[in-house]
Amino acid sequence: MRDWLLLCALHGVASMLLWWAGEDLVETLTFRSDSWTESPWTLWTTAWVHMNTPHLIGNQLALGALTATAWIVHPPRACALAWLLAWPLTTLTLLIWPQIGYAVGLSGMLHAGALVLAVHLLFKHIRVPKARRWGGLLLLAVLAKLALEQGWSQPVAWDPGNDMSVVLAAHLAGGLWGLVLGLATAWPPAGQRWPTDKPSSGAA
Repeated sequence: MRDWLLLCALHGVASMLLWWAGEDLVETLTFRSDSWTESPWTLWTTAWVHMNTPHLIGNQLALGALTATAWIVHPPRACALAWLLAWPLTTLTLLIWPQIGYAVGLSGMLHAGALVLAVHLLFKHIRVPKARRWGGLLLLAVLAKLALEQGWSQPVAWDPGNDMSVVLAAHLAGGLWGLVLGLATAWPPAGQRWPTDKPSSGAA
């Protein structure tokens, strides 16, 4: 659990600090598809950049929900590892869509984290009552949201409520990597083991 909470704290604190940072620093830490190879650190740091106050508050509230969930269910270290690996991969996957010139914010990482937790609950690597039920509900909720957004065909959409463009493809990419890395770190399910070869026997 401690590793997961440290990641949550890192994302939360860094996002708040960057909100008060100067424009030049924010620009240096923002992922841009046409120049990221010159500043590869932006695969990580762009998650901490936010467009406006509602964008920051919304992501901080969602991050708080993931933090509270971890405090209750005590995810194993494998969850934090999967979430950590999803961090740069989510940003890098955005290169698939040429419409995306830049992307900022924690939303892709939040989708990844939710699905990592869902998979580990389903496979009972997180030992709480009715783990599979809670994991299934979380999985269905996130997948339903991604299906409604259709980020694969509409990678960027305008959000009039927050007066900004939302990179829906980041939600999709985060969800994809959360699912893949969650499965990779949670397989086989708790209580099961890989089959082993048994020595052959015979009569002498």
